[in-house]
This record gives sequence, structure tokens and C-alpha cells, in this order.
Amino acid sequence: MDEQNIDPGLIHEIFKHVWTRTALEREKNERNEAPTDADLVIVGGAGTSKKNRPTSANSNALKLSAELIRIFISEAVQRAAAIAEAEGETKIEATHFERILPQLLLDF
Repeated sequence: MDEQNIDPGLIHEIFKHVWTRTALEREKNERNEAPTDADLVIVGGAGTSKKNRPTSANSNALKLSAELIRIFISEAVQRAAAIAEAEGETKIEATHFERILPQLLLDF
């Protein structure tokens, strides 16, 4: 099988999307609650809230995350193909993935 790499830039964009959604949900929840001392962090002598700090990712962490996702997808396809082959199928269907997913998640 020809293995393709997943672009770390794509992973970074996905992470940024999740971080943005999480921050928006946190702000929405904070409107109903008073801030606590744990929400404040002292950085360089100046107080700043967690929601105002930019979230970033180390380039090595992005490369590692991309590789982990590539391995996860590859393993999922291989396991689903084995199930399909055992059933005499020539195509992998969604049901094959549904059957392997619980054990795959436990393995990772």
C-alpha cells in the first residue's frame, strides 16, 4: 500500500478550529458564571486570562500528531479490509468500520 503523509499544517488548522470552538463555548459558559482565581494566570508580572492567550502548537507536536493520525487511519483500513475479506467482499463498507472501531479505539 502506498502510504501518504498527512500535512502537519492540516492538523494545525483542525486543532485551531477545535481551540476556537472550545474558547467560544468557554466564553458562553462564563457569561453565566463569575470568574474564579483559577481563571487568572500571572505572566511576566501582568495578569491575563486564559481566554486571551493565543493557543499554539509546537511543530514537532504537529508532526507527531499527523503521524499518529496516519497510523490510526492505516490500521483502521487494514482491519476493516480483513473483515471484508473474511466475508468475501471486495469493497470495504461502513459496516466493516463500525465492527472494528470499538477494539481499534481501545488499542489506541
